[in-house]
Amino acid sequence: MIYSTATAPVNPEGKAKLTLDQVWAGLELKTRDAHEFLPAGLCTRCDVTEESPTHFVHDATIGSKDLREIIVLEPRRKVTLFQVTGPREGAIINEIVKDDTGALHLRFYCYLGPRDAVPNGTEEQAEQALFDSEQGNKADEVG
Repeated sequence: MIYSTATAPVNPEGKAKLTLDQVWAGLELKTRDAHEFLPAGLCTRCDVTEESPTHFVHDATIGSKDLREIIVLEPRRKVTLFQVTGPREGAIINEIVKDDTGALHLRFYCYLGPRDAVPNGTEEQAEQALFDSEQGNKADEVG
């Protein structure tokens, strides 16, 4: 299994200050259309295919792999993306948190398993390294 986490300040020194509502709007947009939030060309399709009062579903092609995610929104707090088809299964969470001073942070974490992979095998280890790299969860640390 892959577990990866990263936390980033929302308002680092020298950057425009964002409010909680602005951060939430960005997270919601990210789940509905990932194109703008991933490296150019990585996401070639991201379509909302079902919607209900509690969740929505999108079908996407990311890194040439088709996947389906069920997205649960906890307004102004957290987005959970459950990967139900594609190369992995599990959950990716994007959470807005406040530190002891009230400063906003984004916490990204995931618990995923590559489908049909040998536990702790080379494929799983490579996926773990990717999620822990500057192209994975740490990519979201850049403000």
